[in-house]
Order: sequence, then C-alpha cells, then structure tokens
Amino acid sequence: MIGSVQTLIYAGFYLVIFLLAVWALIDVLRRPARAFVSAGKRTKKFWGLLLGAAVLLAFAALPPPIGRGYLSFLALGSAIAAVVYLVDVKPAVTPYSGGRGRGPSGPRGGW
Repeated sequence: MIGSVQTLIYAGFYLVIFLLAVWALIDVLRRPARAFVSAGKRTKKFWGLLLGAAVLLAFAALPPPIGRGYLSFLALGSAIAAVVYLVDVKPAVTPYSGGRGRGPSGPRGGW
C-alpha cells in the first residue's frame, strides 16, 4: 500500500517536472530572437538548447511505463532550468515579443 502511494507520488513529481520543461521549451520556440536581446537576456539559441536538454533529461527520469526511469537526480536540474526561464526570462521578453497588444507601446494616460 505505502509502496504504491510512494510510486505514484514519484511518478507525479517527475511528470510535473517534464511538463514544466516542455512548457518552457514551447514558450522559447514561440518568442522572436530579438526579444531576448532587447530584454538583455541570454540568446534564444542558448535557452532553446538548455531547455531542449532539460526536456530530454526530464523524459529520461520518468518512471518506466512512460520514460526510462534513470538519471532521475538530473531531473532536478531540468526543473531549475525551466523555473528560471519561466520566472525570470519569460516576463522580461514578453513585452518585446509583439502581438496581443501588450508591451512597451508608448506613454499611457489621457489625452
């Protein structure tokens, strides 16, 4: 009983890490390269390669029915890379990404 609950928690934890890394990678691929330079962050290529490796490591850490179940300690590095991107880089590059009417579009206020 306890072993099966522990296995489910383990699988859920690594599945969340994998999905977080996939979300961050998809977001990087949707942003223009100039947004990273304009925001003063590392390049799109850097973040794309880092998060691509994070997705691969997080997939390798998933338990055997889905992934391979090894290198699970490296999945924590995947989580760190994804969280740093989502918390620091994504908010910085969003105003420079264009579309959806957001971003630095000039002074605000009345007439």
